Amino acid sequence: MIFSYSLKTAVTGLKTNRSRSLLTILGIVIGIAAIILIMSLGQGAQQLILNQVQGMGSKTIIVIPGREPKGPSDAAQVFSDSLKIRDFELLQNKENVPTLGSVMPLLFTGVSASYGSETYRPTIFGVSPLIQRIFDLSVSEGEFFSDDDVRARANVVVIGSKVKEQLFGERFALGEKIKIKDRSFRVIGIMPSKGQVSFFNFDEAVIVPYTTAQQYVLGIKYFHRFVAEAVSQDLIAQTVADIKVTLRESHKITDPDKDDFFVQTQEDLAARLGLITQVLTLFLAAVAAISLVVGGIGIMNIMLVSVTERTREIGLRKSIGATDRDILMQFLLEAVLLTGTGGVTGIILGGTLSIICAFILTNFVGLAWSFQFPFFGAFLGIVVSGVIGLVFGIYPAKQAARKSPMEALRYE
Repeated sequence: MIFSYSLKTAVTGLKTNRSRSLLTILGIVIGIAAIILIMSLGQGAQQLILNQVQGMGSKTIIVIPGREPKGPSDAAQVFSDSLKIRDFELLQNKENVPTLGSVMPLLFTGVSASYGSETYRPTIFGVSPLIQRIFDLSVSEGEFFSDDDVRARANVVVIGSKVKEQLFGERFALGEKIKIKDRSFRVIGIMPSKGQVSFFNFDEAVIVPYTTAQQYVLGIKYFHRFVAEAVSQDLIAQTVADIKVTLRESHKITDPDKDDFFVQTQEDLAARLGLITQVLTLFLAAVAAISLVVGGIGIMNIMLVSVTERTREIGLRKSIGATDRDILMQFLLEAVLLTGTGGVTGIILGGTLSIICAFILTNFVGLAWSFQFPFFGAFLGIVVSGVIGLVFGIYPAKQAARKSPMEALRYE
């Protein structure tokens, strides 16, 4: 019996019981579709994170207080008061870090702001005017505060578009005063709608001089971050090394393992976050793959039932010359066709669901989400579904091939 005839016979056998065949491959379809969907969303999330990180610029360096977390138990170490005004002054000194272009303190908190009877809870950022260049910010109305405002601890704010909408509506906001922690701040600038920039949504932000944030909003004498820029991308490693040396000398630290701060570059952050999303995606895909095993067991059970139901057919084929190998080939092909069809259907279904999810996340959730089709996942799905058909089809196929033609013909 030639291969093409075995294939035709297998297809005919599956068509005879279409409903059963469709129900049999359902587990494979669901498993492959889930894997494609998870891998697509994982790649989309990874791309979104990378885009957000790159929004700060490739030359940006972040100095974070506390010991660098190595695990969940170290997370509390990040909330530290180790970055002080002396550290900021030392980093500004070109003799200490000659390749550092600029450095800015950063403070942030969430407190309520009010105007008249309207109240809104924005994110308060305490920064210097340098934030405009680092995050590519601008104002559509008014102006940004100056270095003089920083030195004077001026009670001035620049607000995001959503803050303006929530507090003022259609009313004119420039020159008006909003209250933060019972203190009045004059609105001197309004930013246009910009959305998410490197994990910060500046539409929901109120930006004040860092000196003002320290004294009147937070009441602290330390900083939450230093945001620095290297002179060029090629000098980032040298800049990081000089920053570490300067801060260790300032904090009288001789052992690098006892650093009470850590430094992150955009490349470090992108690599770390990319690894996290990749591991999470693979974990979820592995969980979804369990349904493939369940589907394979279902196929084996159905094939065993099919062998029993078609005992007389097997006997008849053997009586007219079909060998054990021909019968084995026929039933193996049926199993592979079932799983292969389920694999292709699962890929199409998973791809369709991924497109729908990307559309919803982009148009209704407001994320800059891009659809990513996991070609490797699709290839893997086809291969895995075929292997499952072979593995779980071998036993039923062997059972069919071993049947004696005389006993099979007498089977009722």
